[in-house]
Amino acid sequence: MNRRSLVGAATSAALAVAMLVAVAPGAQAATNDPLWGKQWGLNQIKAEAAWATSTGEGAVVAVVDTGVDFNQPDLAGQLLPGATFTGCANVRPCGKGDFKGPDGKNNGDEHGTHVAGIVAAVANNGIGVAGVAPDAKILPVKVLEAGSGSSQDIADGIRWAADHGADVINLSLGSGPGGQLFTILGVDTLMRDAIAYARTQGVLTVAAAGNSSTPLCSDPAFTSVAICVGATDSAGIHSYYSELPIKLDLKSVSAPGGSGGLTGCDGDVWSTVPVGTGSDTCAGGSYDAYAGTSMATPHVAGVAALLFAQGRPTAGVEKAILYTAHDPLLGLTGLWTPLYGYGIVDAAAAVAYRS
Repeated sequence: MNRRSLVGAATSAALAVAMLVAVAPGAQAATNDPLWGKQWGLNQIKAEAAWATSTGEGAVVAVVDTGVDFNQPDLAGQLLPGATFTGCANVRPCGKGDFKGPDGKNNGDEHGTHVAGIVAAVANNGIGVAGVAPDAKILPVKVLEAGSGSSQDIADGIRWAADHGADVINLSLGSGPGGQLFTILGVDTLMRDAIAYARTQGVLTVAAAGNSSTPLCSDPAFTSVAICVGATDSAGIHSYYSELPIKLDLKSVSAPGGSGGLTGCDGDVWSTVPVGTGSDTCAGGSYDAYAGTSMATPHVAGVAALLFAQGRPTAGVEKAILYTAHDPLLGLTGLWTPLYGYGIVDAAAAVAYRS
């Protein structure tokens, strides 16, 4: 059986870059979370305006990734017992989705904690950041170790999440350029088939477009029924590193992913990291600024959680995300373009959408 290696879809190993003190344009002090003013992504997708209607309570987002730090204070009360599919000796799964995995070591696996914070970090708790859906729950599923993993582990993690209460599956990971051919040629269809299975269980999957600046969504986003997510910077411009959100079924949008270092730490996306692992470059501690379609994807997963919390069916959630996203250049909704897909996701418009 093919065990194709995949990597998390964030830009470079050192995602946090040069310090910039200035707050992103348009940021406002709307919560008492100290880093709220740096969270331009929440403003870009109009998350705060959506919270009057839904905060995600009752929805579950599976972060199928590198695992999550269960001691991160900004995720306290948000994390459900998850699963680990890496490093298992005899029984799979073999853990609860902790970022350290069975070996008890952090092998550079901050990624999943960062993704989880974007989705559902606690809001108005006086520390750190706020998530897009601050009352949603996170189901942590560890399928990557040191930023990479096999398609078998990822597929198993997706199926497990679908069978254990997930409403949304977040895949901030992907193959390299050309990886779509493995699925198209039938060499490795494990992830595509797992995502299809999740959909039969009523689960919506969102997946990163990739960070190689090529025209097509990477896999598994390209060949599956997942919504493919491209990245934007703080000005709403398509990020230079992001794949164009192009896939055959046109199920794609864009969301805040950051500038990839062009405008310093505050031009990227601030979120939670395992306690004490934040880079010195971006002030250290338990928070850090990363960039990539990995960061864009959980913004969309968070919006999906807001919609599931309203009791919408899976098809209705997908439709609301796609058809309320707006193209920042044309100022239109409901229009697909190669640069933005259906546009930048709009949480406020999505929770108000009625088909």
